[in-house]
Amino acid sequence: MFHKFTPQMQNKYTLFYQKNKEVKFNFSAEEISSDGAVFLSKKIERKNRIIKSFASILNDKRNKYYISHSNEKLIAQRVYSLIQGYSDCNDSEYLSNDPIFEAALEGELASQPTLTRLENSIGIKDIWRLSEYMVERYIDTIDRNRERIIIDVDGTDDPTHGCQQLSMFHGYYKQYMYHQLLFHDGETGQLILPVLRPGNCHSNKWFVSILKRIVTRIKSRRPELIIVIRGDCGFSCPEFYKLADKVGLMFCIGITTNERLKKQTELLEARIREEYLSKKEKYQEFVEGFTYQADSWEQAQTCYAKVESTGKGMNIRYFCSNMKYKNAKSVYKEFYVKRGDASENRIKELKNMCYADRLSCHKFTANYFRLFLSALCYEFFYQIKLLIKKSSNEEAKRWQIDNIRLYLMKVGATIETKVKSILIRFSKSYICKDLFNELVQLC
Repeated sequence: MFHKFTPQMQNKYTLFYQKNKEVKFNFSAEEISSDGAVFLSKKIERKNRIIKSFASILNDKRNKYYISHSNEKLIAQRVYSLIQGYSDCNDSEYLSNDPIFEAALEGELASQPTLTRLENSIGIKDIWRLSEYMVERYIDTIDRNRERIIIDVDGTDDPTHGCQQLSMFHGYYKQYMYHQLLFHDGETGQLILPVLRPGNCHSNKWFVSILKRIVTRIKSRRPELIIVIRGDCGFSCPEFYKLADKVGLMFCIGITTNERLKKQTELLEARIREEYLSKKEKYQEFVEGFTYQADSWEQAQTCYAKVESTGKGMNIRYFCSNMKYKNAKSVYKEFYVKRGDASENRIKELKNMCYADRLSCHKFTANYFRLFLSALCYEFFYQIKLLIKKSSNEEAKRWQIDNIRLYLMKVGATIETKVKSILIRFSKSYICKDLFNELVQLC
């Protein structure tokens, strides 16, 4: 049954009645932003110079007499927007009068066309230099006390929905896409280098040549470091094993199943099928190291296998490693499977929470640049995670990027600007005010 409208309810500023109370609204409050904590990002930038160093790589070919926004400011606007949850250049329209963003960027914001022109001005030489910068920055941040680093390598699909250059159909994913290649630090989760590839690339396309450059750079500056490579079966190829042998890399890599490998596990598989799968029970067993050499490999490698009944079917995995562990189970459980959190979950954060899947420009190099912007966003959240680890908030130490954005970064605030001061007033109900205070002191 519909309630009859009273004259009072016809007031355009009345939302509804809640019991005997009229719920109203108006637009008389001070200028309030929902992005008050963007100044935490700015403080991290002032300390680490992430954006400043990145922007300095680019050659600004514009006439300086006709520009209002430097490349550094444009990149800062895009990265700060990504951090706060604004995934696209079009969002600048909704932020154009935001008082917090204007104060953080020290002036009015750039328009969407201006930001788009920056993205489309990027060339292949810029991409090359920015890639070198990303690797050098990672090497700069490696703790001097570390004796080894783990480089996790993985690929991910990025579906495309327009006329982007080099968007191609991939038979395995059954879609038009870009194929991203990502190198992460397997112990810290830090992003070493993102690579954008045409959509029809095989998983290991460019992998060995890029890895060789990364390893060469690391060894030239930190020759004492042990470098361990970890990846799934898509990266097992003769060129990789040749490189590993040449430069002394440790590794643990998955191997694609074939008939010769199946012979190593056929008896164990048959027993587990009969004893456990037939009863729909879960069970797993490992095959200790055996020598295996594919026809394309220059030399044999030590390989292992996991044979598992999931209760619904068989799950058999083969992997290859030159690491010295006690047995096959320890290689798999204590090292290989950890790539799930160190690499795969970090890729989810980069794609879904830092918007690395929003590569909607036409030019391939412009989309490559967008991937770098998402990588910078990821780096800021990585720095925030490092600060949170030093804080007393145990719950926050388990947060992923979307939790940090929602609970810490998205907070209502007003701003008061005077001649010699800027005062940011956060909401009294800010649930993370104690954590924010700690992080500001730690930064």
